[in-house]
Amino acid sequence: MAAPRLTAPLAGSLDDPARARDLARMKRLATGLFVLAAIVFLGCVLLGDDGGAWVGYVRATAEASMVGALADWFAVTALFGHPLRLPIPHTAIIPRKKDQIGTSLGAFVQENFLTAAVVDHTLETVDLPGRLGTFLAAPGRAERLAGDAGVALSGLGDLLRDDDLRPAVAALVERKLHETPAAPAVARALELVVDGDRHQEVLSAGLRGLARFLEDNRLVFRAQLGDASPPWVPDWVDDRVFDRVFAGLQGFLTEVGDDPRHELRRSYDARLRAYAHALRTDPATAARIEELKAELLQHPAVRTWSGSLWTQAKDAVLAAAADPSSELRSRVAGLITEGARLLRSDPGVRESVQKQGRRAAVYLVERFSSDLADLVGTTVARWDTEETSRRIELQVGRDLQWIRVNGTVVGGLAGLVIYTVAQLLG
Repeated sequence: MAAPRLTAPLAGSLDDPARARDLARMKRLATGLFVLAAIVFLGCVLLGDDGGAWVGYVRATAEASMVGALADWFAVTALFGHPLRLPIPHTAIIPRKKDQIGTSLGAFVQENFLTAAVVDHTLETVDLPGRLGTFLAAPGRAERLAGDAGVALSGLGDLLRDDDLRPAVAALVERKLHETPAAPAVARALELVVDGDRHQEVLSAGLRGLARFLEDNRLVFRAQLGDASPPWVPDWVDDRVFDRVFAGLQGFLTEVGDDPRHELRRSYDARLRAYAHALRTDPATAARIEELKAELLQHPAVRTWSGSLWTQAKDAVLAAAADPSSELRSRVAGLITEGARLLRSDPGVRESVQKQGRRAAVYLVERFSSDLADLVGTTVARWDTEETSRRIELQVGRDLQWIRVNGTVVGGLAGLVIYTVAQLLG
């Protein structure tokens, strides 16, 4: 007898009361349409032929609506469980196929993302030596890395007490930040961004992202308008108002995004340049930046963060406390600084690092891609079946209920068309 496989709850909380309410509301709507069609059908049956020729058309429409509603209810329910709790073949697809879905997902990631061709093509467009050089050339980075190297060499890590080092590191970081004027640094950063038109690229990316977000959530915004609209306003009026406003907003975003000389962009550029200039020339503006920096440094979260830096700069703190001008630290920091310069300026070094970096990344992908795919599959396999189905239904169930609604409506229309054609040919 095989040992039962252990299951694990899904990490994180995907439960969303709002989603649950929306799902329940959509289920009631879909079921209500079915009940309405059944009532209409029953009324037509009771009327019989005495009600006139129109009864046949209405009856055919209601009958087809019920068939469409039942068929789509069965299809949607079969994804997550057995309809009417009957063990009908090819139902409860997600609970039965959960493990296969996890395996397929892992294989999909491996075959489409974790391949040597994809990784190599991606890294071909990435300036690896430039990024590494910029990282190493950051202010104080060489000294901190030199301190970390000292920690590895000295072996003092196990002897240091966290409670003793945390206040020292926090005090060191806070003092350095207080001594460094913030306004010139912020002004220089803004000038670099504006001179390189990076601020316009950021604006363009933000506009594109906003446009995609609006389009992806079009139905959500339309539903919000419907909820806010008075009940006596017809849906077609809401649709027309929404389409006009939505098209106008999308058009404005597209106009600003496509026109590099748009007035909004010029105003945006001018304001950033004026603010950068004010940071260098206006004492009041610089003072406000310094006040903001002081308030930020006094925030408990920043103090906690500065105190936690000791894990990354432990030996740098010890070296600074014992001998800030030690020969070892100076030499290691000098090597790091020189390496950063070569990575950013020497063509030979840059080419070698780029080539070796791509080769190492391809090797890692080829070596561990199958392990990562297995990790995805085994993780999904460990999830609890019922909880997985319930949470997936919470995420996509509301949209699936629209299938039932559409099935009811489309089925009724199809029934009406078929019955009409039959009457014309009869």
